[in-house]
Amino acid sequence: MIREFKEFAMRGNVIDMAVGIIIGAAFGSIVTSLVSDVLMPPIGMALGNVDFSNLFITLKEGVTVGPYVSLEAAQAAGAVTVNYGKFINSVISFVIVAFTLFLVIKNMNRLKREAPAPAAVATSKSCPECQMTIPLAATRCGHCTSQLRAV
Repeated sequence: MIREFKEFAMRGNVIDMAVGIIIGAAFGSIVTSLVSDVLMPPIGMALGNVDFSNLFITLKEGVTVGPYVSLEAAQAAGAVTVNYGKFINSVISFVIVAFTLFLVIKNMNRLKREAPAPAAVATSKSCPECQMTIPLAATRCGHCTSQLRAV
């Protein structure tokens, strides 16, 4: 059983998958930083410095009664809240990440495309008498034995 597990664990696909997951996690932190540190600040400025993270609905008052100035104040008071602003931020981040990854992968695929293969060089021709396929260098048809003109 240990030998079978070792064979399973050392398969190329399992190792490749592990490497892919590790690289994916590292790439995920890069994309998260790109979204939160590079793309979201200009979007926030374009929307008039709107901060969705402080949008919430209070379901139950906390120890100190609201209204609460911010989500942090509500949570510090022990209020039960629906944090729909954080959800909106997550949706916006997801759309930006998905679009950014789309652009990256689209450009990678464009770079990976190879030039079209050159046209294949003809290695055979048709016999003018019987129309069977014969080699280009043939001087006599192997099918009907007719004499062929030299190319």
